[in-house]
Amino acid sequence: MAYPRGTSAASIRTGIKLGEAIADGSDLARNLGNRPPNVCTPSHLAEAARDIAKRFARMEVKVLDEADMRRLGMGALLSVTQGAEEPPRLIVLHYRGAAKQAPIALCGKGVTFDTGGISIKPASKMDEMKFDMCGAGSVLGAMTAIGELQPALNVVGVIPACENMPGGRATRPGDIVKSLSGQTVEIINTDAEGRLILCDAITYAKRFKPRCIVDIATLTGACVVALGHVYTGLFSNDEPLSKALLAASDRSLDLAWRMPVHDDYGDTLRSNFADFANSGTRDGGASIGANFLSRFVDGVPWAHLDIAGVAWRANVNKGATGRPVPMLVDFLLNAAQ
Repeated sequence: MAYPRGTSAASIRTGIKLGEAIADGSDLARNLGNRPPNVCTPSHLAEAARDIAKRFARMEVKVLDEADMRRLGMGALLSVTQGAEEPPRLIVLHYRGAAKQAPIALCGKGVTFDTGGISIKPASKMDEMKFDMCGAGSVLGAMTAIGELQPALNVVGVIPACENMPGGRATRPGDIVKSLSGQTVEIINTDAEGRLILCDAITYAKRFKPRCIVDIATLTGACVVALGHVYTGLFSNDEPLSKALLAASDRSLDLAWRMPVHDDYGDTLRSNFADFANSGTRDGGASIGANFLSRFVDGVPWAHLDIAGVAWRANVNKGATGRPVPMLVDFLLNAAQ
């Protein structure tokens, strides 16, 4: 690679260090996504987070088990994991690189295998549902890069990790669950599980009084229909945050496209028996999923990245991509400046 004339050696070294950090973070996200689901379990993700905390200064980890989550009242998250033998984990990875500064919160969906639960998926391509934890993998990848670069920034990663399995104890369509926020949700489709674990993670993340929350999830097939496998879907309640993420996507070549999250998308989430339902119509499904999550942010600047179309490739090129680690790292480093 040719550098412009006059580029200092220090600038070149900084660029190399940045590139290596992003590559390492992306590599971790890919490796976690590619591991088989009998290896990459919720406990495996927790161990990966512990390894990151051990490697880097200013990094701390806390892992909550099912009993901890039950005491907190995380009924939405726990409803997803009821049918699974594999125990869930809530992983909290905290990087403290600045004094007296509100953190940026990253919440990553960590469904390590998604059968759809009682609303079971077709058998075809269900093997790809090991990739349903790529949101969690991208958070761990971004935190790895931040650990290597040590910016003057505070970041907290919150990862709800579980399996979504059918079984005699599994949540049924028609069940009503109470989220950590206190809001009740009627379960219409147990395969709309990502929003259930994320809503409790978002509520938990608010205890850190973050300056913004960014959640990352392989949330909807509807986003794949809308944007294909090129762009991440970006939904946000905050213009400056949305612009910052879009600018980061342009700089990093990790493309994102802003999508609507208007209140009217919540009309089909109405419930006769709970505050709202977890699933609406197929039309506008990506925006409906984002609308569901928006009900838990309580005015905190928030963005939702739907990576269902970009987190992995299928068929002969099957494998995780490591996206959107480059965009997240660019966003975080520019927030530090």
